[in-house]
Amino acid sequence: MSATMTIRVSEDTLAKLTKIAEGTKRSKSFLAGEAVSAYVERELAIIEGIQRGLADVAAGRVVPHEQAMAEARQIIAEARRKKAQG
Repeated sequence: MSATMTIRVSEDTLAKLTKIAEGTKRSKSFLAGEAVSAYVERELAIIEGIQRGLADVAAGRVVPHEQAMAEARQIIAEARRKKAQG
């Protein structure tokens, strides 16, 4: 099921969308709908990740900064060694 929504975009964005529509043989409406869907999915994933992180902090599931940095440096060093070995 779908719903209709009206949006305003700059003339430049509309021109670019028109160019994409012509090049892909898709309607501007279809492409705009796909773009909005992709944006919504990405933004929701970011918000949900932040909420999970905040819940972890509230529950005390955290790693001190220095420990996290030490682990990151170790991973990088191991990757560099593997790359150097070929």
